[in-house]
Amino acid sequence: MSQARDHGSDHWPARRIRTAATDPAAPPWIRAAVHLCSGTPALPLLIVLAVAVIDLVNGSGLSWVPLLAAAPALAATTSTPRGVLSVGLLAVALGAALGTRHNAPSHELTIMLAAVVAVTLAGALASWLRERRERVLAAVRSVAEAAQHALLQPVPTVVGPFQVAVRYSAAAAEARIGGDLYALLPTPYGVRLIVGDVRGKGLPAVGTAALVLGVFREAAYDEPDLLEVVGRIERSLARNLGPDDFVTAVVAGYPKEGRLEVVNCGHAPPLLVRDSAVVPVEPALPTPPLGLRGLTGEDPNLHVLPFRDGDQLLLYTDGVTEARNHARDFYPLAEGLARHVSDEPVRTLSALHGELLAHVGGRLHDDAALLLLRIPHPAGTSLPAAGRRGGERDGPRPGTPPHRPDVIFQSGG
Repeated sequence: MSQARDHGSDHWPARRIRTAATDPAAPPWIRAAVHLCSGTPALPLLIVLAVAVIDLVNGSGLSWVPLLAAAPALAATTSTPRGVLSVGLLAVALGAALGTRHNAPSHELTIMLAAVVAVTLAGALASWLRERRERVLAAVRSVAEAAQHALLQPVPTVVGPFQVAVRYSAAAAEARIGGDLYALLPTPYGVRLIVGDVRGKGLPAVGTAALVLGVFREAAYDEPDLLEVVGRIERSLARNLGPDDFVTAVVAGYPKEGRLEVVNCGHAPPLLVRDSAVVPVEPALPTPPLGLRGLTGEDPNLHVLPFRDGDQLLLYTDGVTEARNHARDFYPLAEGLARHVSDEPVRTLSALHGELLAHVGGRLHDDAALLLLRIPHPAGTSLPAAGRRGGERDGPRPGTPPHRPDVIFQSGG
């Protein structure tokens, strides 16, 4: 691919400029000019050239000389300080040549050239400050990325019995980190996971997310009861959060084959994909968000549902469901999941995330996290969705309460 890029960009004007710069037979002033203007954007040079051409065509005198100041000013937005000075030097030289050609009064020409010089110096300073800010921003981004990797640790594509895929987008694109959180890890009590959303944005939200994840990772290993994991997070937040702060979250565990435990603390319901149908996993009783139990006195509820070979579960934050397009329409997540669901979670989330970005016009305005779990079929027993019969996997196993049965979308497959 690099060869193709080099070949495509090596068109004849570039080759001629490089030849003029390195050809010993070329006049010294040409070689010096090419060396000074190397790396300078073409548009500022075209402005200088346009002023020269206009003067040659209609002999307009000094009328167009003030336009030369636009060249270094424009160069300051993208070029280096050396590039700005090069364009300014070229503009001053052309202005002086035009003044001499038209026998312009010396005081008038001096004022015009002084204006070009002043704009050039200001542009060079602005270019230097811009480059310094870009270096600082690059350093901040690298620190934010390191913090994100420490806070939201990469999730393997296989964890225990699950195939896993994760997509995360921070609303603060410069920082690349936000208040949404997720974690999935194997424990002595099976695979456990959390997906949550901190109220608020910025560094306070990131600090709260770090607190929740730290407590969850410790409690998930220590506590055999999933409700006690949630209880430890609640107690920690009660000690550390302000009165108006809270965290919505879904905490789930897979303690044994076929049994998925879910505790929904004021969060959007996960979406269960079974036999091509997308079903919301609604809690039997509403539970307040983490950090608010002291105000309501309500205890969280454990929701148990069967989770078998081929089933998938999508957990997400409200940055996904509240994403709007230009017509202010929300993104239909369940419908999109039904369209793009496949036997590969990574492929499913890639298609879903791409459609989400297309829906909002390219950039999300809130943090958004997507986590998709799937239990693969045993080798040699996987069936395509369209080939399953309706009664093959219907109905919960004995002893487990059924989840909400209403199917909100059915895929065409």
